[in-house]
Amino acid sequence: MEQDNRESWLNRMAAGMAPLFEALDAPLPARVRVAIGFTSRGAKGKAIGECWDNRLSADGHFEIFIRPDLAHDPDAMPAQIAGILAHELAHAAVGIPAGHGKAFKWVALGLGLIGPMRATTPGEAFLAAVAPILDAAGPLPHARLDTAGETTAPKK
Repeated sequence: MEQDNRESWLNRMAAGMAPLFEALDAPLPARVRVAIGFTSRGAKGKAIGECWDNRLSADGHFEIFIRPDLAHDPDAMPAQIAGILAHELAHAAVGIPAGHGKAFKWVALGLGLIGPMRATTPGEAFLAAVAPILDAAGPLPHARLDTAGETTAPKK
């Protein structure tokens, strides 16, 4: 199924992953917004994803951002984005104050994310669990943004 935009795709992925979180007794909050856009440090920052606490949102939503300049290989991008989304959703599920501590680690590992908790990557178990969700979500309507390219209007 083709999505109208990136946020629609991200929302389908989040909804598809919700049962994985519920199975870990860490249900996703009802109010979560997801977007592909630069994190708080902008294009020069190093974070590939970011989850803002719902207490900072005027309408009580967790706000998740995923960088637009990831994955040089378009075939790798959907699974990579899904892994980053899962990491950020884990923050929303356990609460931002939990950081990358015990509660976060329990959920991240339970989802099949691997590596250091500050920089998880999709493991084989995660990829297997999200394969049907990725199939149902359809192609990701996004292409890698080349942040090293020209950023201003053409010269006059």
